[in-house]
Amino acid sequence: MTRRPKFELKFAPEVVAHLDVIERKYHRLIEMTLDEQLGYTPDRGTRNRKPLDQPAPFDATWELRFGPNNRFRAFYEIDFEENTVWILAIGLKEGNRLIVGGEEWKS
Repeated sequence: MTRRPKFELKFAPEVVAHLDVIERKYHRLIEMTLDEQLGYTPDRGTRNRKPLDQPAPFDATWELRFGPNNRFRAFYEIDFEENTVWILAIGLKEGNRLIVGGEEWKS
């Protein structure tokens, strides 16, 4: 079976601020999960990886749920021509609230 080429993960500049409000102990988990989940098949829907209906937060086309109790959300889009996944936002889901960069996101 032929393996798909690896996608390069790139981060929107504002993602740094989003990570600043997430406890540092989770940063390695976030890094590893994004690489593992989005490195080869970012466009394959799973239980925790779904295409988003538009309009969507941050103009993302996909969402990845992960971490303890699926509390983290990564919003991303895929550029197949460049073989790149753009991470547009990373946040925390607390109940019905989505917290990104320390602020509640209203859809």
